Amino acid sequence: MALASSGIAATLMEGGRTAHSALQLPLNIAEQQFPVCKISGKSGRGQCLKQAKVILWDECTMAHKKSLEAMDRTLQELRKNSEIMGGALLILSGDFRQTLPVIPKSTPADEINACLKKSHLWSQVQILQLTKNMRVELSKDETTAHFAKILLQIGEDTYPTNQTTGLIELNSDFCNIATTENDLIDKIYPNFVQNYTNVEWLFQRAILATKNNVVDDINFNILKKIPGEERIYKSMDTMVSSEESVNFPTEFLNSLQVPGMPLHCLRLKIGSPIILLRNLSSPKLCNGTRMIVKQLSNNIIEAELISGKNKGQTSRRV
Repeated sequence: MALASSGIAATLMEGGRTAHSALQLPLNIAEQQFPVCKISGKSGRGQCLKQAKVILWDECTMAHKKSLEAMDRTLQELRKNSEIMGGALLILSGDFRQTLPVIPKSTPADEINACLKKSHLWSQVQILQLTKNMRVELSKDETTAHFAKILLQIGEDTYPTNQTTGLIELNSDFCNIATTENDLIDKIYPNFVQNYTNVEWLFQRAILATKNNVVDDINFNILKKIPGEERIYKSMDTMVSSEESVNFPTEFLNSLQVPGMPLHCLRLKIGSPIILLRNLSSPKLCNGTRMIVKQLSNNIIEAELISGKNKGQTSRRV
């Protein structure tokens, strides 16, 4: 079985799925003392876990330690085997210098306490370290190798810092400096109007940000550069209980910006790159699948897949 903590990582593996989807992990797993996966032994998913000999979990460092512990309890129960992971071999891959578990409104200590190294299962992990960056070695590019070396030094806290400020100072040739948001967009996406239809060109670049609202602003500015008519799709937000509707009016619900959910007003144009946020039909349509909008109707969005083994296929969703 191939699992990953993020949707994008899952799409890069043959038959990959997000761990939360494949294992049916509880959404509030951090709040439960002894969580388990919601999988029946008679279900197809349960049968698959019973027969699996090797389970690969990519980007595992992003996962909460209780996710690993829930998986252990579930596998022992499904396989009727008291060994760790029910006797199955679990391969964890990741880098603790990257993103740790995200704990809302937490301190760095809370995030460290939630990571896999703080689990009682970590003592049973045999650690194998990769010593070569194969992507860099295969590229035979000295500039890329130098860039990767500096990133590794920063991650290992061996890069020299300014003795006065305690900050890292990078040379001007390390990266291109952008003074404004539009300048950043122009540097990452040069000649956008001429190139945005080139899927490979889009695949080679991305803008990262720490907050969703910054990402939204950048996306809106890039969307303006795409020629054609813009269409707006609005969500229908209601309370589950009609009695609560008085306390939470529709206008308030529309204003909420929930992680993992699109904004109330979804703005699109034909040719817009989009990303799927739900597991609709794994592994073809799963969280993290990237697509290009091909047609926009009143109730249907047609898009072409530009990632994974199903690249080039189209999908229609209401």
